[in-house]
Amino acid sequence: MKVVVSPMSISTGYLRHLNIVTVSILLAAALLSCVGSDEDSVGDERISNLEATVQSLQESSAALENENAELKAEIATLRQELKEANSILETALSEMDQWGKDEQWSKGEEWSMDKGDKLSPRDSSNVERTAMLAEDAGGVVHYIEHTGRGDRTVLVTPQEFVDGETPLIVSLHGFGGNSADHAEYFPLHEQVNSRGFALLLPTGSLDAEGLPFWNPTDHCCDGGKSGEDDVAYLTDLVAAARKIKDFGPIYFFGYSNGGFMSHHMACKGLPSLRAVASLAGTSYVEDSSCDGASPVSVLHVHGTDDSVILFDGDAIEPDTNGESAFYAGAEDMAMRWSQKAGCDWPESPQPYTTFDFDQHVAGAETQAFRLESGCANGISIELWVGEGSGHSPGYGNTFMDALVEWLLAQE
Repeated sequence: MKVVVSPMSISTGYLRHLNIVTVSILLAAALLSCVGSDEDSVGDERISNLEATVQSLQESSAALENENAELKAEIATLRQELKEANSILETALSEMDQWGKDEQWSKGEEWSMDKGDKLSPRDSSNVERTAMLAEDAGGVVHYIEHTGRGDRTVLVTPQEFVDGETPLIVSLHGFGGNSADHAEYFPLHEQVNSRGFALLLPTGSLDAEGLPFWNPTDHCCDGGKSGEDDVAYLTDLVAAARKIKDFGPIYFFGYSNGGFMSHHMACKGLPSLRAVASLAGTSYVEDSSCDGASPVSVLHVHGTDDSVILFDGDAIEPDTNGESAFYAGAEDMAMRWSQKAGCDWPESPQPYTTFDFDQHVAGAETQAFRLESGCANGISIELWVGEGSGHSPGYGNTFMDALVEWLLAQE
């Protein structure tokens, strides 16, 4: 055990010891003065010496008392300074804690448009995080190098792969997001082995502000958010994935900006593309790029309380270039794709079932609508409406299971 003695305790004990010595000497001098002897001169000398010693000790005692008083004052000052420093530290920590809460609230407010999609540019750490998530779930990780953009994309295959049959799902993040954050919000990689599909997790190119995005239009190479040909890019990635494995049908799933891109990929077509699913992402009112598109199965999922991409669409303000880039509503998208499949979406459809997907909304909030017949062979058009759900619904395993089941059923 380590014993720590303060300077105050040392000085106080030393003073007490000096006082005792002083009293003893005085007592001895008094006794000597009372003793008669022929050696008075010797006694006087001894008394004189003792008195001198006493005087010296008294002076030392006074000096130590002064020093002790100074130490006490210094200790009191240090204690006050420490108290003030602790107060300042506590205030700073409190302010930092409040700042962190405010920052978290601010980010949550800002990124309510893309929950799970943070402001993280595409980089090696993002690719590594994506690969780690997939490996931890038991998937087999492959990397696809795109020489044009100089990036890497994670491809995840199941442990048991069937050549020519195992399907591939391409999962696209929202604006400002990346593959890793998107995978955490929509953990399709966790079902790769149990459901027997492969997963491609790309990250979009960076816009002028350094935020990853997808360009769901035919406008390319003019800067800003429409500067990349993402149809060509994603087509290249799928082709490169096919060189690694012989996949069966191809499916696209996208969230928000990724949902826009999924609809656009359905418009442009892709070999073996069977179906696309979009959550909180739509397409533009004027979308001539989709003219002549082949029918494809489509699942559109949208919340009625989405304040970022409105459920009923936005036909109020043009885009930054002054063009008619208004986006269509959820029901409009169901009508569009049903018409391409040769069937008409009813004016007043009735839900065939309800789902309890959104943990932020009480009860079974999602009504599922679909066309029972009349569409082109093998084509299914569905609309899942989340009553009260926003742009960042609290989806969990129930939604992921239903999403995967719907996609893989489109054969």
